[in-house]
Amino acid sequence: MIDIKFLRENPDVVKENIKKKFQDVKLPLVDEVIALDAENRKTQQEADNLRSQKNKIAKQIGGLMGQIKKAEAAGNTVEAEEKKKEAERLKIQSVADEARLAELEAKEPELQTRIREIMYKIPNIIDASVPVGRDDSENVEIEKFGEPVVPAFEIPHHADILKSISGLDKESAGRTSGDGFYYLMGDAARLHSAMLSYARDFMIDKGFIYCIPPFMIRSDVVNGVMSFAEMEAMMYKIEGEDLFLIGTSEHSMIGKFKGEIVKEDSLPITMTSYSPCFRKEVGSHGLEERGLYRVHQFEKQEMVVLCKPEESMDWYNKMWSYTVEFFRSLDVPVRTLECCSGDLADLKVKSCDVEAWSPRQQKYFEVGSCSTLGDAQARRLGIRTKGEKGTYFVHTLNNTVLATPRGLIAVLENNLNEDGSISIPKALQPYMGGKEKIVPTQK
Repeated sequence: MIDIKFLRENPDVVKENIKKKFQDVKLPLVDEVIALDAENRKTQQEADNLRSQKNKIAKQIGGLMGQIKKAEAAGNTVEAEEKKKEAERLKIQSVADEARLAELEAKEPELQTRIREIMYKIPNIIDASVPVGRDDSENVEIEKFGEPVVPAFEIPHHADILKSISGLDKESAGRTSGDGFYYLMGDAARLHSAMLSYARDFMIDKGFIYCIPPFMIRSDVVNGVMSFAEMEAMMYKIEGEDLFLIGTSEHSMIGKFKGEIVKEDSLPITMTSYSPCFRKEVGSHGLEERGLYRVHQFEKQEMVVLCKPEESMDWYNKMWSYTVEFFRSLDVPVRTLECCSGDLADLKVKSCDVEAWSPRQQKYFEVGSCSTLGDAQARRLGIRTKGEKGTYFVHTLNNTVLATPRGLIAVLENNLNEDGSISIPKALQPYMGGKEKIVPTQK
């Protein structure tokens, strides 16, 4: 959510930003919210004047009552009657003012709610460096890390690789839970856990505080961290309760600071969090439908940063580079892809994806995403800090260290040998009891 003062003073900038995101249907919202804001400020001013007038009249009536007593005591009935009439006139005015104030006080929250609803729909101002494009097909490759290799032998689908090591059971999961769920078994499950443990320690070594957050959050936190459209597409709601299953631990981690004024000298706050994640989406795209690329449930190691506004872009560049470093340490070639304007969620200022090389498909696929959201989430949730320059909203950033089983797919494909065995990257071997290879158990 952008600052209403900024929108009021820069409506053309906000409209141009909406056009860059190809959301022209939202253009009328700018003029609508400006009109509502003007009405709201006028309402507040009139209400404040009436409150001031109310206090003034109360004092005037109090003074007149004293004067009436003095006049009556002195036998000055004419003066006493005049003062009584003046006091009565003020009382009548006070009653009228009270009625009008009640109308205004009822109107204020209605206007503020409507303004907030519209402001939630107007996208955040994107960074000037973001390429303009309609959708993810127009995202721009930034840089490649590691040489993408296509081996001389055929790389099977990752579901077949997992089957060869007795590592995947989707049939049973279909009976217990339905489509989009899975059982990981044996060395596959162990490798999956090893990657998460390594991701945790990798980020701790970078100086991040490890955290396990709540896996459910309330609607006010959901509304603070994402758009309504995203929530509808992603999140599962707990029936009969004001709770949602998280789609990423970023939501819980940012929500942790809801309504707080954090100490400026504590910034930046750098955290890495583990959680299971739950999403409505399910694979339905060709060959990936039978595998683990898009599922209802997965696990994730995330990084979250709260910082001063002037530090946010530096942290953005550090954060995505950590994900690149992480996957390169697992012998997985990756590239970074700049998200274009039309592919950015409404709260994001700038975002890039980290994509891993798939030797089977001979193309890259997404394994992580890094975003800076400016002060949008902090503004919605009331997360501020106080320093020499006064009180201001912090900036928030998030980035995927590892989302798996998608990350597991990248490791399996890029470390598969011609004989069907899987070489375990050196970084993961300590988490696998020193094991160097996973050998097929079936053909």
